[in-house]
Amino acid sequence: MSARAGSPFHPGPAPAGISFRPAVVHDAEALAALYRHYVLTHTATFETEPPSPIEMNRRRTVIVDAGMPYLVAEHAGQLIGYGYAGSYRPRAAYRFTVEDSIYLDPAWAGRGVGRALLGELIAASEAAGFHQMIAVIGDSANTPSVRLHASLGFTPIGVLRDVGFKFGRWLDTILMQRTLHPPEEVTPP
Repeated sequence: MSARAGSPFHPGPAPAGISFRPAVVHDAEALAALYRHYVLTHTATFETEPPSPIEMNRRRTVIVDAGMPYLVAEHAGQLIGYGYAGSYRPRAAYRFTVEDSIYLDPAWAGRGVGRALLGELIAASEAAGFHQMIAVIGDSANTPSVRLHASLGFTPIGVLRDVGFKFGRWLDTILMQRTLHPPEEVTPP
């Protein structure tokens, strides 16, 4: 998997020693531990209570069973990040649009893993036949996520002001969008 080679937004090769694969049930503990960090310390997610490994696996299963990608990044057999494309909205008319989520072990931030992981997620979503990918970026101060998405062809489409409250302050979300397939390439059944 990799973003279309002809695309001007190809992520390039993964950093040395990094591999990607679909997440499996045995990843639940590591997924929950990594996400817990963001829930408790960051505004990238608006969740305030860390989900259990059982809940993380339930969420993974829902996404995978719906035909959407859920990937992990590994280094030397250790899970260092994960990303998935989930339903953007539950209504049937949105079924060709996915929303991406990417989380990295903070020790790996800024080393190209997030860009490569998002590229893999885009490619898997393209292969699955999705039309659009939406990024809902928590906290307008989350410039690394905005820059990451922009580098892979996402366009800013709006800001929702003061829609979340976490750590004693009101937070925005930034919406960005990327076309995976032009409308004429997606033929709904």
